[in-house]
Order: sequence, then structure tokens, then C-alpha cells
Amino acid sequence: MASISLKNVVKSYGHGKTANQVIHGVSADVTDGEFVVIVGPSGCGKSTLLRMVAGLEEITAGEISIGKRVVNDLEPSERDIAMVFQNYALYPHMSVFDNMAYGLKIAKVPLDEIKARVDKAAKILEIGPFLARKPRELSGGQRQRVAMGRAIVRQPQVFLFDEPLSNLDAKLRAQTRLEIQKLHRELGITSLFVTHDQVEAMTLAQRMMVMNGGVMEQFGTPEEVYNRPATTFVASFMGSPPMNLLKSAPGAQAGETLGIRPEHLDITATGWELQVEAVELLGAERLVYCLLGSERVIIRSDEQLGAPVPGSTLHATPRAERLHRFNSSTGLRL
Repeated sequence: MASISLKNVVKSYGHGKTANQVIHGVSADVTDGEFVVIVGPSGCGKSTLLRMVAGLEEITAGEISIGKRVVNDLEPSERDIAMVFQNYALYPHMSVFDNMAYGLKIAKVPLDEIKARVDKAAKILEIGPFLARKPRELSGGQRQRVAMGRAIVRQPQVFLFDEPLSNLDAKLRAQTRLEIQKLHRELGITSLFVTHDQVEAMTLAQRMMVMNGGVMEQFGTPEEVYNRPATTFVASFMGSPPMNLLKSAPGAQAGETLGIRPEHLDITATGWELQVEAVELLGAERLVYCLLGSERVIIRSDEQLGAPVPGSTLHATPRAERLHRFNSSTGLRL
């Protein structure tokens, strides 16, 4: 196992005045055995950053280290990493066993050791009964476990996951998230996991990098990112529904944006006067969509309180200790 260090990493395509810079000086240290999620919207640079760690993309400037080695100029095969992709990348004509063993055979690992490694990985991932099958005989979730098994048998220093759950349905994604958590607990291998899904990020990460436009806006635990977002972007991206960000709310100062999570707004007899637009029932809770002047406000409320009627007026009070204040010009937390 090994730590990962990123020091002012930059990626540009092209040269000179026409160069398009897509990663803007990212610096972060991932500790040995840590599970870090890189999260952000499409086009934010998260996969590009992962591919630079893997050696599949050259870096323009900065330094990447795995363990104590600077790997800027090393080929992917020399970095002691294993990567799991979104599309599984299995050989359709090979059995599950042969797919998992292929890299070890190329490396001329003894056959008895290959079998031991494959059997151990198959047991961890609960795919032992499928070792003789071809990929076409497996479900999407089983194929993804085979892809993870192929990475495990390599016994790398670092796992790199590039949106591995994107092709699975919601139920399988939830199940596979649990399997990945279990896998990390058992193996303890340093891992970088890329996703655009904030639920995956919040449930899997020990720490997360939140990316926006090639910039790392925050690096912290899920609790830190959710409870103390560093910017308005992080506040609006992490959380479903997103944080309410209001420039004209009572209590907001000039040049200040006030933030409050939907679950930290209480329906009360007095307080902010809101016009109800719509109500969504989500089982044990409701989302109430309102207007405060011209600004949208979402309230997450207990379904036992009863449903407000669209078009009606209600009052809500933010919990003072849960208010967030941001600079309206820079978006930075105050």
C-alpha cells in the first residue's frame, strides 16, 4: 500500500495562447490506506485527474507521487496501480477465471499462486460459483465484481475507480457500494474513486475532493463538506435537495449570500413568509417548494405535519446555528 501526493498538478491541452487548461493546480495528500472520492459534475476534470494518477494522461505541470516515488514519467505498468472502469472491459471469449487471471499470466506468476489469488478474490466478492462462466452469462453487477476481482488479484499499492457503478441500476448500485466498502475494510488498499453521484461520494468516502471547473473547491470528510461547505458551489452540489442559497433573505447582509439546508428550516407560526409552489411526498417526509420574494426555497418536513396546499402561504424559521454565510462575489465561506 502507499500514499498519493498531488503537488500543484496542472493539465492543459495545446500550447501557448491557444492552450486549454482543464486542471488548475490541484494539491492534495491521500494517506496510506485511505479511501478518497473525487466528485463533481460532468466536465469538472475528475476523470482527467484520475487518469493522470494512472499514467493514462500526461501532466502539464506539477508532481504526482505514489508512495515515495515521483511517477510523472513512469508508464502505467510501472506505477503499481490497478484500475476499474465504468465499462468493465472484460474479454468476452474468456471465462471469469481467465479474465481475472490474465494479467498474472502475462506477468508469469506461478499457476498455483494465480489460482490461490483468484480463489481468494472470488470468495471476497462472492463470485466463486461463476468462475467457469463467460461475461455474457453474468448480470451487470456480477461483471463489475469480476472487474474488481481482476484488480484485486494484482495486489497493487493503489486502486483507481473511474465511475464503476454508472452502468448499474439503482438497486445494484446500492448493493455494489456496500461491497466496495467491505472490500476496502478487508484489503485496506489506498483508493481513489471518481463519481458524479453525491450519494456514492457521501457513503463511500473517508474524505472527498469536490471538483468544479478543474479546481478542487474542498477536500474533507463527508461531514465537513456537508456541514461546513467551503463555497456556494459545494453547498449547492453536495446535498439532495441542495442547500437554499438566498441573497435577499431576512438576515443577509449586503454582499452576502445566506445558506440553509432544507432540513434546517422549520415550519412555524411566524418567520419568513413563503408562497407554496409545489409539494413532493417522499415516504416519511415531504419537500415543500416555496418562493421567498423571487427566490426559491425548499423545506424538508416530516409528513406527519400535513401537506401545505400549493398557492397557500406558510411561515418558516431557519435554525440559527445552522445558517451559513458566503461572500456573494467570490462564493467563499465567510
